[in-house]
Amino acid sequence: MGLLRAAGVVYKPVEQLDLGPDSNEIYVEADIKAPRMGGLLAKIFAWILESRIFGALAFYILKRLNRVHKFISNATVEEPPMFVPLHPYVDLDEQEVIEIDSDASPAERVQQAMNCLPLTSENSLDAFKFSCFRRWTIADYSRAYRNGEITPFKVAERFIYAVHESSSRPLSIAFFINYDAEDILRQATESTLRYERGAPISALDGVPIAVKDEIDCSPYPTTGGTKWLHKVRPCTGDACCVARLRSCGAILVGKTNMHELGATPSGINPHYGPPRNPYDPSRISGGSSSGSAAVVCAGLCPAALGVDGGGSVRMPASLSGVVGFKPTFGRIPHSGVLPLNWTVGMVGVLAGTLEDAFIVYAAISGHLPSHEPTTLPPKIHFPLLNSTNPISNIKLAIYGEWFNDCNEEIRLCCSNAVQLLCERYNWKTVEVTIPELEVMRLAHYVTIGSECSTALSSHLENLGRSEFGWDARVVVDIYGAFNSNEYIKAQKLRYRHMQIHNKIFAKADVIVTPTTGMTAYSISKNALKTGELDYVNGGTIIRYQIAGNFLGLPAITVPVGYDKAGLPIGLQFIGKPWSEPTLMHLAFAMQALCITDYRKPKVFYDILGKK
Repeated sequence: MGLLRAAGVVYKPVEQLDLGPDSNEIYVEADIKAPRMGGLLAKIFAWILESRIFGALAFYILKRLNRVHKFISNATVEEPPMFVPLHPYVDLDEQEVIEIDSDASPAERVQQAMNCLPLTSENSLDAFKFSCFRRWTIADYSRAYRNGEITPFKVAERFIYAVHESSSRPLSIAFFINYDAEDILRQATESTLRYERGAPISALDGVPIAVKDEIDCSPYPTTGGTKWLHKVRPCTGDACCVARLRSCGAILVGKTNMHELGATPSGINPHYGPPRNPYDPSRISGGSSSGSAAVVCAGLCPAALGVDGGGSVRMPASLSGVVGFKPTFGRIPHSGVLPLNWTVGMVGVLAGTLEDAFIVYAAISGHLPSHEPTTLPPKIHFPLLNSTNPISNIKLAIYGEWFNDCNEEIRLCCSNAVQLLCERYNWKTVEVTIPELEVMRLAHYVTIGSECSTALSSHLENLGRSEFGWDARVVVDIYGAFNSNEYIKAQKLRYRHMQIHNKIFAKADVIVTPTTGMTAYSISKNALKTGELDYVNGGTIIRYQIAGNFLGLPAITVPVGYDKAGLPIGLQFIGKPWSEPTLMHLAFAMQALCITDYRKPKVFYDILGKK
């Protein structure tokens, strides 16, 4: 292929980049060259990629057409490589926060989080008269249990019935890969007894929480959305984040569905069925934490755990109309999570409200196990969401060309939300230029692909690819086509983009974007048995996600509206490393301005009570 070698970019030093609003740096749009494939076409494409005769040529053409050669393989990058996006802890002197004792137990941290929330009424469930749609919150569950209006056991029974009913619909929602009614009722019985004794462990006691099937949670196998991975990697106990929730008394209700190996943003799984969007069951809920987003959206749980390797918490949260929160790399322990993408994947939280995301975050955050990579242990600060003094002088960075690179309904909705936020709190927007975003997307793809391929390599040697869904099979084939030169170049670009974003954060507190470039698209019939490869729509959905994963930055999405079809739209805030409290303050403020317009999904289960 030497004669056909594509010219590579020579990247100029970061110091010479103009990041101001009038920069001459050109916004490069994604130009993805790959047709949508499902059914027989997906099978044919997999056979071509795995062919000894045609495979190498196909990979070369794909890389060249999609500018991997230009921006990565043959590029000249002077920066040193950065293999892990670890950030030294810096005290950001954030507004309206409280420092938390690093030795506090998960239950103690949950109580401290509850103390940071605005006071809520102690009225009974029947006293609530909602003028708009509202999901039940963790505080609602805790209050109802304490008041004796309902028990965790009764909630568990309702939950089990609802999951059974959801699988009996004409379009099965496919929330879960595994759930065990007996285990759920056992946990609920223990929680009910604690409330009867007047000794609940925490506000999470008896609250149903779902776990993405990429995270270990006894007594379930961890499949990663596959039909085989749990056979070669048995689950031997709870992941650290799950153990912390369990120690707070939460009822772990099962393993949610996900895209096989987290391979694409659609969330469609040919083995376990597509987790459908409760706002429109003919559409995707987004991936890869698709089941976690769907269970929260449909009211089965106030919160669920996901894993975010390329927007896999924030994208489904946005498409399903819930909150999605991905903390800083290293903030949440990763032990017990499938090691598929160890430098870009992070545990995150999906929840019906910002408050519930905060409570679950409080439970699972804290010091990392000694074997996990870290810098000096970061301090833990919680946002004082009950403060009467709203945070002030916030600067929101907006890169106009990037912000507007979405469909018109999303652009208008998100622009209006930012304007409303700034008018209400007297915050300011700062126009910036963030260059080379398409380069960063490709470098992230090389990184996540190389890491996943390496993680699976020994299993592929023993098992082959026959047990894969056809879409995941193609993705794993492509992942294996990246070489060491491309991986190293990608890590050099990671360091480069870390410097670019540091300069942006010198001008502003957060970067604000739409969460996705489009709303949820329809599930095609030919994707049900083979899965689906839709890189064009996938690229549109993932457009605003990459910095959070590739650079390890905290990010949060909050629902801000709907398109004409009634599908949810999310707004995203990307923060400085360790700035979770500020992000939660911003998301809470945004939620307060939008919550009265939230709409009830077409598929919704009233697990706690009538409304």
